[in-house]
Amino acid sequence: MDKLLKGVRTVLYGFSVVAMSVMLVIIFAQVVTRYLFGYTPEWSEELARFLFVWVVFLGSALIMGESGHLAVQFLPDKFKGTAFGTVLDVIINISGYVFIILLLTQGWKMTSIMTFQRAPGLDIPMSWVYVIIPVSCVLMLLYLLKETLRIIKTVAGRKTGQEG
Repeated sequence: MDKLLKGVRTVLYGFSVVAMSVMLVIIFAQVVTRYLFGYTPEWSEELARFLFVWVVFLGSALIMGESGHLAVQFLPDKFKGTAFGTVLDVIINISGYVFIILLLTQGWKMTSIMTFQRAPGLDIPMSWVYVIIPVSCVLMLLYLLKETLRIIKTVAGRKTGQEG
């Protein structure tokens, strides 16, 4: 599983860097063409915005794999290694599943609904933009599964340590 997640991380990181670079070039070109020629391609702002949305959602999955999301760590850090700390880890983990599954189901509904609407500048289905929500949720679930396995190993290790 670690090998899979390392590969996913590499792909996410690479895509994020490329997408942000393309956004930078598009926005720079948009500013230059606006001030030098008085013209801005109608697709440029839209593509930059869509790339930004994709980078945000894929970046969320990427940062989740590194446990980098903002969190209130006072209680988990204070009780780390204790039975209460483990219970707290389980509650936090379950909350993560609830949130991600809710986002996944609603994101899938939104993607399905937006199939018929087209982006005016790029003339692509808006579902292509919204599909990143369920995709990033699946990636987040993979990283959350890794965290769940860590918690299970911690609990199993504690039980075998108490028996011996």
